[in-house]
Amino acid sequence: MVFDPHSTQDGRPGGPSDSQQSALTGAVGALEHAVAGLADGGDGAGERFDAALRRLGGHLGPAGEAESAAVGPRLAALLPDTPLFPRAHLAMMTGACVERGADPEACADGVLAGLREALTGALLLLDRWAESGGDALPDPDGDDPGAAHARLVEDGRTDPWRAHRAVAGWWTLGLWQRAAFALCTHAAVRRAARADGVADVLTELIDRYRERSELHDLKGLRYLAATLDDEPLLVLHRPSGTGYLLRMDGLTDNFQLHTLLAEALIGGGHLPGTRPDPEVVALSRTRWLDGRRFIATGAFNLVAPDGGWIWNEGMPESIPVVDGVRTLVLDPQPYERSWAAGRFVEQVPGDLRLERVLAPEEASARLAAVAPALPFEQATR
Repeated sequence: MVFDPHSTQDGRPGGPSDSQQSALTGAVGALEHAVAGLADGGDGAGERFDAALRRLGGHLGPAGEAESAAVGPRLAALLPDTPLFPRAHLAMMTGACVERGADPEACADGVLAGLREALTGALLLLDRWAESGGDALPDPDGDDPGAAHARLVEDGRTDPWRAHRAVAGWWTLGLWQRAAFALCTHAAVRRAARADGVADVLTELIDRYRERSELHDLKGLRYLAATLDDEPLLVLHRPSGTGYLLRMDGLTDNFQLHTLLAEALIGGGHLPGTRPDPEVVALSRTRWLDGRRFIATGAFNLVAPDGGWIWNEGMPESIPVVDGVRTLVLDPQPYERSWAAGRFVEQVPGDLRLERVLAPEEASARLAAVAPALPFEQATR
């Protein structure tokens, strides 16, 4: 029998006791005091901070959802004043609180700022490492960060503080990735990040990192940063000359979009074709994989207004914006397509809703402005 810290002595489910709740609250208060002590300096401030962080970790593990939710924003508020290496561990604790119900928006700024700093630092380390010889990169799981720092500052190549940030970013990026992932599965966090430009900055940094390093697989985080929420989509069906305005929510990949387009337009009786299997549609919306395998089949060729193909392997963000709205053209399939049904990021529910059918004259005018689809040979260049 696996020990459950939320069970009573006789094995019945139970929540944390009052003493556990007060212990967690006390641990958070002690960490807040310790972080303030770091700013003030003084003998033993670092040791008191380390002890407070360990104490918090010990009490957070068995804490219940309500207790974790209550302390999440308090932990997030401490991130900017926490030293770089332990800051990543505190971010992980903050992400755990969000997974247990803490307000994701109240916790997001510090975590996303820390991710940005870690990515920037990791990229700096990649630059300086290449300049200093270009041999094997340091292993965060086995190598000494102090030795890496010494190499970066050698011959005045990097000032000590920038080198510290570079080493910290390289060593802690995996922790920041997991913490940020927990936050970015929430639509409110993604919308705010897109509105204030944070998502664009993170996308650019993640792309640069993925071009140069495979130490951490940031693909899931990259998809989350690009996920579109409450986003209008104008769809023009070239064979029938019809047009549709839809709205996307939480769509992370074009396989998912393709399935939901077929459900909305074919399943809704607007276009001819075979309606997708209800199980495939459910997996594209909210259902989690349960070990069974369902195959989705293509219904269209997705084409950009300039004639370029929109590949299923991509993301909805790749659909061009024309006159203020993402615009997609549907052509007949040049060949049959099929894929395993599901969502790339299962933690994010997705939906695509039809808002209105375009009047024939509007659809005709918009179709007249788009280019024919490129031949396959040109589209794959």
